Amino acid sequence: MKLLDKYLIGKFFKTFLFVVLLLNVVVCVIDYTEKSDDFIKHNLSFNEIFFDYYVNLVIHWMSTLSPISVFISVVFMTARLAAHSEVIAILSNGVSFLRFLRPYVVGALIIGGAVFLLVGWIVPISSKEKVSFEVKYLKRPFFFSERDIHIRVDDSTYMYIESYNNRIKRGYKATIETIQGTDLKEKITAPRIEWDSASQEWEMDRFVSLKFNEDGTQTMSKGKNLKRSLNIDPKYFESKYKLEETLTIKELNDYIDMEIQRGNSASISVYQNAIHERYAYPFAIIILTVMGVIVSARKSRRGSGFLIAMGFVLAFVYIVLVIMSRSIGQAGIINPMISAWMPNILFLAITFILYFKVPK
Repeated sequence: MKLLDKYLIGKFFKTFLFVVLLLNVVVCVIDYTEKSDDFIKHNLSFNEIFFDYYVNLVIHWMSTLSPISVFISVVFMTARLAAHSEVIAILSNGVSFLRFLRPYVVGALIIGGAVFLLVGWIVPISSKEKVSFEVKYLKRPFFFSERDIHIRVDDSTYMYIESYNNRIKRGYKATIETIQGTDLKEKITAPRIEWDSASQEWEMDRFVSLKFNEDGTQTMSKGKNLKRSLNIDPKYFESKYKLEETLTIKELNDYIDMEIQRGNSASISVYQNAIHERYAYPFAIIILTVMGVIVSARKSRRGSGFLIAMGFVLAFVYIVLVIMSRSIGQAGIINPMISAWMPNILFLAITFILYFKVPK
């Protein structure tokens, strides 16, 4: 690594850490202003607020805002270099623009790798505590309100519940069907089904079982209660608030596969979008780094302040694109993979256009 690389990478990391710290302080101050009444209402101690919530919130925003933090850092740093004629001096000494970009890309690769590790595994672990804190102290109590619930429990078992009370873990007007191929083998109905925490099974109250035999006859049986072990538990009916944030990449894949198996493929776009966004983050950091260098490497007559302001405008545009594409993807309007990568694709195209126009 040459002296130029050490110099630029050093300034890059210092500026990046400063921007990350500044943005997180701003986010935490705004967040505390909005939620201070809730903290007071629940009589929470400083340790509970700081260690259970804000430490994990900082980890979350540090990774979430990393592409924007990198972009602002690059624009701020390179605009100052251009204002002091350092960029002109570097390029006029025979250094090509691509060579000038190299330390920036190396820095972006290091940050991108660290961010991928964060969003893939570390942030979901910390988010479990953050989301649990929010559900307990900041959100209203959750009540499962869906009706006429159809669930594919496994390859041959299907479950129907007209309504479910997640407070007492009890469902009403339940039906469990066993189907092999196209043949209905058994149908069990009960006015009530309830979770037995001791045996970890579902208990059907006043059940009626109807079995369909191979010879075409039917066998009916009734009883006071019947316990069934099913591949589903009360967690399925609990709040899904920010669940995608609390799952690692492997857990997200497993959850998506499980929901597809249960026949809930229409509700997995949120989780598919989340997993594609995590893979898109490192590439976003590299793209925005290169764009940041291109838009701020020229010495402007309006000064470095103009370039920095333009950088903030582009960062704002990127945030709007991410929010819009995420909403579209989560709603299932377009493929979640396309929605997750759309901001990167658009900004990559803009970066290519700007690259060929920048003086070299």
